Amino acid sequence: VQLVESGGGLGQPGGSLRLSCAASGFNFSSYVMSWYRQAPGKERELVAFIASTGGSTDYADSVKGRFTISRDNAYSMVYLQMNSLTPEDRGVYYCNAQTWANTYWGQGTQVTVSS
Repeated sequence: VQLVESGGGLGQPGGSLRLSCAASGFNFSSYVMSWYRQAPGKERELVAFIASTGGSTDYADSVKGRFTISRDNAYSMVYLQMNSLTPEDRGVYYCNAQTWANTYWGQGTQVTVSS
């Protein structure tokens, strides 16, 4: 099982970044996929999730209207489009796959927001 995040880096305030997560080794289309983030000195928090079919999404209040989660079950990919970045969006972003039986995590990708 692998979840490999990419797309992190330095973003400017008000700018955009797009994170990707490539999944392999499990039945991707059966899993709820989520993005979490962990800022320095803070607990890991849920940013967004998307249902296995992609028909339902939800977001943390802090990112609603700015971030969009999507998935492509044909390619076992999940994405997080992050717009209108603020310094509070910095942290390590983790891809998560979950069913009632299993939970998998990626290694994380660092997002820094600074001018």
